[in-house]
Amino acid sequence: MTNMVNKAQGFGLSLITKIAGSEVLDQLKLRKFLEKSLYQGSKAGFKTLNQTQKIFKPQAKINKQRLPNQEKSLFDLSLSEEQQMLSDAMRQFASEVLRPLAQQANHDELFPQQLWQHSTDLGLNFYALPESLGGVATEKNIVTNLLIAEHLAHGDFSLCAGLLSSFSVINALTQWGSAEVQAKYLTTFSEDSELKATFAVQENTPAFNPFQLKTQATDQNGQYSISGEKTAVLLGQSADILLVSAMLNGQPEVFVVPRHPSIQMKKSPAMGLKPAETVTLYFENSPAERLSDNDFNYTAFLDLGNLMWCALAIGTCTAAKEYCIEYANDRLAFGEPISHRQSVAFMIADMAIEIDAMRMLLLNAASLAESGQPFHREAYLARLLCAEKSMKIGTDSVQILGGHGFTKEHPVERWYRDLRAVAIMQSGLHV
Repeated sequence: MTNMVNKAQGFGLSLITKIAGSEVLDQLKLRKFLEKSLYQGSKAGFKTLNQTQKIFKPQAKINKQRLPNQEKSLFDLSLSEEQQMLSDAMRQFASEVLRPLAQQANHDELFPQQLWQHSTDLGLNFYALPESLGGVATEKNIVTNLLIAEHLAHGDFSLCAGLLSSFSVINALTQWGSAEVQAKYLTTFSEDSELKATFAVQENTPAFNPFQLKTQATDQNGQYSISGEKTAVLLGQSADILLVSAMLNGQPEVFVVPRHPSIQMKKSPAMGLKPAETVTLYFENSPAERLSDNDFNYTAFLDLGNLMWCALAIGTCTAAKEYCIEYANDRLAFGEPISHRQSVAFMIADMAIEIDAMRMLLLNAASLAESGQPFHREAYLARLLCAEKSMKIGTDSVQILGGHGFTKEHPVERWYRDLRAVAIMQSGLHV
C-alpha cells in the first residue's frame, strides 16, 4: 500500500511540475489551484477521525454559490487546451493507478483506501469547488466534469464511481444548495480533504420510479427528519454526508443528512459495482436539512446524475473495445488472427459506432445544460442509448473472448457486470 501511495504522490507532483511552466495556467486562473494541490499532495498521513465525530459547524456567512452558465456556442465538440490536458492526465491516472487496482478490489469487494490519498494528490474535489472556496470552478463545467468521469472510467467503472462520489456531492451542493447549506458543508469540504459523501436515492421497489418515493420527510417547524430505506448506496458505510431523496408534502425533494446513530446499515453486495461497497441504509427520524430553497429542479437533478453514469459507460465501453481489438489481433485460430474474421471485425466496428453515438448524445445534452438551456429530452435520449448499447458492448466483449471472456482472467466479465448499472441506477452521482 505504501508503494502505491508513494506512486500516486509522485504522479501527482510530476504532473503538476510538468504543466507548471505552461502559460495557460495564468490564462485560465489555474496557478492558485496547482499551488494548493502541491501543498495538499505533500501533507503526510491521514487523520483517523471516527465518522460520528465529524462536526459540521456553520461557518461565517458566505454569499450563495451559483456557477454562471458557460458563454460559448452550443455543442462545440472541440476541446479547449485545459480540457485536453485534463483528459490526458485523467487517462494516465486511470491507466497507471486505477486499472492495476481493479481486479483485486473486485475480488475483495472493498474500495482501496489508498485511492482516497490518490484523489487528494490529484486535487479531484477542487475541480468541483467554486473558486471563492479554494477550488477552480468559475462557471458551470459540465462538459469538463463528464470528461473527467469518462477518462477515469477507462481505468475501471466501479472504482471511478466510488472515487467520484464526494466529487458529485460537491457538484450538487454547488448547483442546488441553499446559502446555509453551502456555508456549512462546502466550506468544510474545502478544509477537510478526508470528508466523504455519497447519494442515497435508489429504493428497493420493482420498476423504481424516482418521482414516487417511499422514503418520507417530515417538517416540524423548519426541522426536518427522514424515515425510510435506500439501497445500492455507493460507499454508504464510510460516508460522512448523505444526499437523500424523500417525499415532502407529496413532492420529491433532496436532503442533506450527516452521519447519525439513527441511520442503520446492511451490506448489500450487487452483481456489479463490487469495489463500491454498496449498502442498504435505514433511516428512522434521522435529522436532515433541506438541500435547496425555492430554485430546486428535481428533474434536472436526476438528469445531471444520469449523464454522469453515461460518461462512465462511455469510458468503460472504450476500454472494452480497445481490449477486444488487442485480443482479436493476438488470438490465432486456423493460422491467422481472429480479427481477420468478418464476424469479429464487424462486431468491433459496431462497438466503435455505438460509442461515438453515445458520446454525441451525451455531449449534446451536456452542452445544453452547461449553457442553461432545457436539456431533459436530450438527457433522456442519452441515458436510453447508453443503457442499451453499453450492455450490448459488454455482451459482445465477452462473446469475442469466447471462453476467456467468461473467466476472471480477463476484465471484460467485470466490465459486463458493471455496465448493467447504467440502466438501473437513478442518479447516485452528479455532474
